[in-house]
Amino acid sequence: MGSLQLPRGRKVGNVIAALVSIGFVVVFVISLLVLYNYATNYVRTHFPTLRNKRICLLIAHPDDEAMFFAPTLLALTPLETGNHVKILCLSSGNAAGLGETRKKELVKSALMLGLRHEDDVFVLDLPDFPDSMTTTWDADKIAALLASGLAPQLSQPNSSVIPRSPSSPTSTPTANIDVLVTFDATGVSSHPNHTSLYHGACRFIAALISPDGSCPIDLYTLTSLNAARKYSGFLDMFATIVGVKMSGKAEEKNKMGNPATLVSFSDLFEGRESMATARKAMTNAHLSQMVWFRWGWITLSRYMAINDLRLVRVKSKEQRSAK
Repeated sequence: MGSLQLPRGRKVGNVIAALVSIGFVVVFVISLLVLYNYATNYVRTHFPTLRNKRICLLIAHPDDEAMFFAPTLLALTPLETGNHVKILCLSSGNAAGLGETRKKELVKSALMLGLRHEDDVFVLDLPDFPDSMTTTWDADKIAALLASGLAPQLSQPNSSVIPRSPSSPTSTPTANIDVLVTFDATGVSSHPNHTSLYHGACRFIAALISPDGSCPIDLYTLTSLNAARKYSGFLDMFATIVGVKMSGKAEEKNKMGNPATLVSFSDLFEGRESMATARKAMTNAHLSQMVWFRWGWITLSRYMAINDLRLVRVKSKEQRSAK
């Protein structure tokens, strides 16, 4: 008995339907890519950025700079911005005994992401700040450490608090950076080491605020998002732009002239400020961390393509005490 044969016309119809479906998919994907390219240009021309600033990125582990902050680094490090960016990492990521390897990987990644020199990367390995999924770091110790490195005239040896200069207790303190960037209170992944940085940074900034409310350092934090947006890749462009616009802070600036929101979109494929550069910072530099689930992150995470940072309005110790 012969096999059942479809009529020739039906075969042709199926082929045409399949080609039309493929065509729609191709047009849809190309449209998204064109929209993202337009959104990237829109963000770079309509949203304010930082220029001529001394910036410190505060992270908890080697690879945080690539997995979470790559768009920010790629946007703030070009020479034409006039910025000088440094990275301060409070642990070597030695949970698996790879601390020395990870230090070198961080330096390599940082240079790929635009930092000028190896000396612009500082990695600490102190018992107070262990690489641990279950340990919350002490905020006072983080604040004291930041004071010793970023505002040394305010710090005292072996002190867990940051006193004001006794010679001028009401003057505005000075610092050797203008901007501090770190995680927000949720830390993107809720990692306790990430969230500890936020609380330590806030405590450090609070101690710098003078009675008139001025402060030499502005604190920016990376916005944490729900899982759906976190893993939407570059498609989060719509929600990011609309969210910033609806917040009313797209053009807002503080007394120092710094924007209330910093938005960074990386190019998808080519160029120094691209997702490809961020991806290489992980795959070529952080080789010891490229286990299977990292591939999922660098493929799907919006933080590989998009960052939005919010300027934190920290209250001074006096303001908190008055409540």
